[in-house]
Amino acid sequence: MAEKNRTEQVTELTLAGLTDNPRLQALLFVLFLLIYLLTLAGNLGMVALIGSSRQLESPMYFLLGNLSLLDACYSSVVAPRTLVNLLTEKKTISLAGCATQLFFFIAFGTTECFLLAAMAYDRYVAICNPLLYPSVMSRRVCVLLVAGSYVLGLLHSAVHTDFTFSLPFCRPAKIDHFYCELTPVLALSCSDTHVNRQLIFGLAGLVETVTILAVLVSYAFILRAISKISSAKGGHKAISTCTSHLAGVTIFHGSILALNFRPRPSDTLSTDKIFAVFYSLVVPMLNPLIYSLRNREVKKALREFVVWK
Repeated sequence: MAEKNRTEQVTELTLAGLTDNPRLQALLFVLFLLIYLLTLAGNLGMVALIGSSRQLESPMYFLLGNLSLLDACYSSVVAPRTLVNLLTEKKTISLAGCATQLFFFIAFGTTECFLLAAMAYDRYVAICNPLLYPSVMSRRVCVLLVAGSYVLGLLHSAVHTDFTFSLPFCRPAKIDHFYCELTPVLALSCSDTHVNRQLIFGLAGLVETVTILAVLVSYAFILRAISKISSAKGGHKAISTCTSHLAGVTIFHGSILALNFRPRPSDTLSTDKIFAVFYSLVVPMLNPLIYSLRNREVKKALREFVVWK
């Protein structure tokens, strides 16, 4: 009964944040605000550009537009709350608010994993079966790939959120992080979290394995097809359509794998926060740059869009 009463009293959680130094907090606020504004401008600008340009109507750009929208949402789950906490002394979040933030953060992150895999499949079909590309990657198929990515992301997130917030939490309910991340939230529980941690390892590992394997298999077939192209110009053009996607995949999955599978140093929590800043705030800002700077069609459409305006 004492444990039950103690659990019922926990209605809000405290976020430790990144630092207690007021001057550093002010600097981080300016930096994160700039990153967030660039993220919104870049990703929503990409969505508007793809939606308004006739030359960007192919399945590849349909998927890219959805990736940009997803990145804007992904960053928005963490950035606004982080900015507010950098300016306020009381860094609290309600239990329901924490559950909501955790749910959408996992959902959008998982959705991006599957969407990047779908984009790799798109490149495989375009290069290995160009004649069948319009029929195989029809608008209906593209919509199903995007919808399927979201459904899998939401299901994956729902499982973790339900299992996590059905646990009893003990005081002091302070999360040693700057947002509601799964592992630090579990550390607040009064009960055994072995099942939850096994669930993280099993489901998250499955998502990473399946999506990375899908990308690797797709690019193995792509490299095989490119090696058979006799024209150097044709081979270069085929490679150029893949480099941006490969860079995006490497940065996104690389940051996740580095966080979860690197050797555990003595300052694990501080290092975890640095990696979390990178994949939750920096990566969504980088994607529009990666996909626009190395893409002639996007740059051409952007020039025409600016001149037309």
